[in-house]
Amino acid sequence: MPKKILIVDDEPDILDILKYVLEKEGFKVRKAKNGEEAIERAYDEKPDLILLDIMMPKKDGIEVCRQLRNDKKFNETFIVFLTARNEEYSEVAGFDVGADDYVVKPIKPRSLISRINSLFLRKRYKTEDNETITFDDLLIDLTRMKVFVKKKEIFLTKKEFDILLLLSSKPEKVFSRNSIYHKVWGDATIVGERTLDVHIRKIREKIGEKYISTIKGMGYSFTY
Repeated sequence: MPKKILIVDDEPDILDILKYVLEKEGFKVRKAKNGEEAIERAYDEKPDLILLDIMMPKKDGIEVCRQLRNDKKFNETFIVFLTARNEEYSEVAGFDVGADDYVVKPIKPRSLISRINSLFLRKRYKTEDNETITFDDLLIDLTRMKVFVKKKEIFLTKKEFDILLLLSSKPEKVFSRNSIYHKVWGDATIVGERTLDVHIRKIREKIGEKYISTIKGMGYSFTY
């Protein structure tokens, strides 16, 4: 079955161009022109991925993302922000509410397709492993891509999950910042300097401080 993508933008030209480009790649595409319509379409269509503009009428993209991320129905849905704003604080705000990626306009179609395919491939490879990893009161379920602390499910975005899985794959090993960016975001993706710091902070807030150590001047490691 083709992957379903919902495009949300208040500019009709962008909606039409992206719909054309994505359908040529074999995706099933739906459109929404504002935040309220985006939420309605998301519940109707259950998309695999949402391309979400930030600056929109009725509800902005940040609020739409926050609302969807608070509903477990969308735990497996990728959310990628599209925006004309390239300030670092805007990017940080997007990742804070659970975005998986952040694309600055003007959009380069080939680069966008590459990033979308990378997200879908990462999801497929992660779910092929039928196993769980346990560290004290932390359990990582690789099959369902879920995390539990003291048997309580903790919601992580896909990027947060990927970072945690990478670090926990080799406890005590120090992963440099560059190696984490390479393995989690890929070489084709350009992200802000503070993006990794934001993700690490969010993971610590959710699973506790003790599992991820900062190695000054080097990177991060998983400890337990």
